[in-house]
Parts: sequence; C-alpha cells; structure tokens
Amino acid sequence: MENGEADLSAVEKVVREVASRSNSYRLVVEKSTVPVQTGEYVARTLQIYCRGGQGHFDVASNPEFLREGSAVYDFFHPDRIVVGVDSARAENILRELYRPILEGGFSCPVHSSCPAAPAPTFLVTDVKSAELIKHASNSFLATKISFINAIADLCERVGADVEKVARGMGLDARIGKDFLRAGLGFGGFCFPKDLQAFLRIAEKNGYDFSLLREVEKINKGRIDVALEKLKKELWILQGKAVGVLGLAFKPQTDDTRFAPALELIRRLLKEGAAVRAYDPKAAEKASAEIAGVWFAPTPYEAAEGAEALILATEWPEFRDLDWERIRRTMVHPFIFDGRNFLDPSRMRAAGFRYEAMGRPG
Repeated sequence: MENGEADLSAVEKVVREVASRSNSYRLVVEKSTVPVQTGEYVARTLQIYCRGGQGHFDVASNPEFLREGSAVYDFFHPDRIVVGVDSARAENILRELYRPILEGGFSCPVHSSCPAAPAPTFLVTDVKSAELIKHASNSFLATKISFINAIADLCERVGADVEKVARGMGLDARIGKDFLRAGLGFGGFCFPKDLQAFLRIAEKNGYDFSLLREVEKINKGRIDVALEKLKKELWILQGKAVGVLGLAFKPQTDDTRFAPALELIRRLLKEGAAVRAYDPKAAEKASAEIAGVWFAPTPYEAAEGAEALILATEWPEFRDLDWERIRRTMVHPFIFDGRNFLDPSRMRAAGFRYEAMGRPG
C-alpha cells in the first residue's frame, strides 16, 4: 500500500474461499511475507466463514527464503526450514512434507549431480515468531547493505578503501562476507517493500524502529551520492550523453522493480542528460517503466558518444568487455562504477578516469 503497509485483501479473499469449501481438517500455511499476527486473523476468518461450522483448521507459517534468480535451487537446497505451528499435527504434516529435502532423497531439477550438503536445520517455532523471522531476516540484510554504504562514505572522507574494510569485516565468521558490497544500494521487490512494511508493523505496535528508518534513509541517499560524483566530473549534466550499463536491480534477473538504476536514470533525465542504456535481460521491462531513454542493443552502443558511463548492475559479462574499444568511442572516458565491480587498475590502464563508491581515487 502507499503508506508501506502490507495489503492483505487478497489473502483474506483466499482464506474465505478456503473456509467456504472445507468441511474437514485443513492445514492452511502462510508462505508469503506477511505482518506478524496475520496467522491470528487467518484463523479467525477461517472459523467465521467455515462451511456450516464443520471445518477444522490449523494455521502455520512457513516463510520462504528464496533469492530471485536462483529460487528453484534455493528451494531444494535451503540453509534452514522454518515452520511456525500451534499444534503437533501441523508440525508432523510439514515435517513429512519436507522429508525428501531433509533427507536428501530427491533428484535435483537444477543440477544432475549436486554436491553433498548437510541437511538443513528444521526450526519449529510458534506462528508469530515464524512470521517475524522473515521480516527480521530481510531487514537485517538490508541493514548490512546500508551499513557498508555508510562505511563507504566515511572511507571517502578519510582516504580508506571500503572494499578492503569489507573484506576484513567479512573474514569474521560472526559477520560474514555476504551483503557487504558498497554501491548504489538495494532494490528489487522484497527489501524495499518488506522494510517499509516492517516499519509500519513496529509503528502500529508502538515501537519507534529508528534503526530501520536510518537504513531506509541511507539507501535512498545513494542516488544523491552517485549524482554528486557525476556532477563533480562533468559539472553540468544538461545536454550531455550518459551511458548506463545495467537496469535490473541485480544480475541474473530481468526484474526492474525499485531498481537503483532506474531511479538514477530518472534523476539524470530530470537534470537534462541524454541517457542511453543497456541490459542483457531487463531492457524491455525498463522501457515500459521509463520514457525518454534510448535502449541500446549492445553495451558498446550504450557507451558510444557518452561523456560518462555508469555501471549500475554487476552483470558478470561487463567485466570482459573490450574496455579500450569503449574508451575510444566515448567523448570523455569517465566511468562511475556504482557497484565497485570493475578492477580500478585495469580501467585506469585502459585510459579511463575511474570513480567508485568508497574507494581512493
């Protein structure tokens, strides 16, 4: 919803439909990310609308932890399975449902021979705790991203390298290396939406979650940081050609929802820049969301005639481009690496002025 709160109208509609068609035991399982206490509303709705008052229901929460772009693999190879239940019957049903994954007794549809992996933890909680685990997990990952972006800003002020700082932090097993890549911030359908929904949950329950408000503020401010770097190099953006490599919110997907690249392009257009962009998968979806951009068929054409080139999504193939060819076609060989993805030494050796997030010039 516009205020960030989760819209559960579709959930209520489905729950009423299930209730009206049930005259025996049913286990109703929440899979989507829903506000804590949703299970209570589901249970109440089932009882109110059950067929002739004969229905018998259990409500469980079984949040998914799938990454976009590798969802099938993640489903068959989870690091944990969380089930929130209020009865032994519901627990036993879900444990049996997941038994092939817990015991490794299935043929992986992603790889013909997957490497042996330890069985995932099967964590049983109450329904409310399971609902909260999903929101807390996504919000914590978003917090790591905003934290390292704040560190990147500090690195620029003191002359340190955020990539080295992040590596040193990530070697601590208590912290881990994942989600410590400074850049344009997080996007996609889950993190921004879930963060806002979690803030509304806290607000409705009388808790001022100031930490997450700061996480959201830092993330939104990454586009300002990027624009300032471009203006420092080009001074005036009006009428200047800017190439953008990457439109999806992350590689290996065509999803452009809340993608930092699109928000940056909107700001560039507002400044009067002429934007030419390329993405190997997401150009079609991006073109439906944003007008006034030329979507190039190749990364080389996106860079041709540009006075600045922005790397906004870290597609692996961008590392292997013919960067000397790109430099020769640009009016001004300036690269802003919004994902700290490229090798600074290689870019400078190819003749570029290279700028990234939180790295020394």
